[in-house]
Amino acid sequence: MRQIGLRALDPALPWQTQRQRLDWAVAATPVPRGTVAVRGVMNGIKTEVVTAGGASPERTVVHFHGGGYCVGSPRLARTWAAHLSAQAACRVVLPEYRLAPDHPHPAALDDARDVMKALLTDAAPASVVVSGDSAGAGLALSTVIALRDAGVELPAGCILLSPWLDLGRDRWAVPELVRRDVVLSPQWLRACALAYTARPNWADPSVSPLHAGHAGLPPLLIQAASDDLLAPDAGLLAASASAAGVEVTYSKWPRMWHDFVLQPGLLAAADSALSQAAWFMRTVTAA
Repeated sequence: MRQIGLRALDPALPWQTQRQRLDWAVAATPVPRGTVAVRGVMNGIKTEVVTAGGASPERTVVHFHGGGYCVGSPRLARTWAAHLSAQAACRVVLPEYRLAPDHPHPAALDDARDVMKALLTDAAPASVVVSGDSAGAGLALSTVIALRDAGVELPAGCILLSPWLDLGRDRWAVPELVRRDVVLSPQWLRACALAYTARPNWADPSVSPLHAGHAGLPPLLIQAASDDLLAPDAGLLAASASAAGVEVTYSKWPRMWHDFVLQPGLLAAADSALSQAAWFMRTVTAA
């Protein structure tokens, strides 16, 4: 993981080089036997739909991959999606939203809305959970907030993995986290934030959903790691949403790094987090 942070998530490298190296790093990550990944299009947005053997299309997770809004692809979350599909008996939709700096904010949010619009025309909101990791978690939360503000029926729940929720937060403020995080660096996060949108926009709730009002949101599952530069965002959201009356499940794993949850089958901690996500999916869609 440290090598991925050093060799792929390097702000001195061109974005395309970072994307290629990150995809290469996760290309060989195994998925459970019987997993099927089908590429398609939803409302003009490319998607990958991951289904494990025995999973039902009647329950859906829409998961937005991480990568600081600038790198990454559905491949990053394919292993997590396959394991979740197997445990929760659901399909997982991985949108390939547009990336900055070629497509700055609000391109990613527009793509997320378009995917949800297409999905919710065929599926009942009560059967859908929105999910995301890292920047994808910020995008997932921004999407759910946009749906709430539009007055439409909300998905059954929202899963946020190592969420990046405040682009303007000073990541140098906790030197111990800077030292312990083997994946992220404050320099890379700042480069991504500047590529995504201009600095005056960082406090906009559609960019940094930690600054939005959180009342009226569906149940949240927030999973964090102790050695993650973004860990403060998860804790602050859990407190804010809980105070606003939202049902919140917040878990934080010790001695784990950013996005460790995407490595089920390799890490016992990731297996534990995956089991909790599957439980959450089954619980909120059953309700």
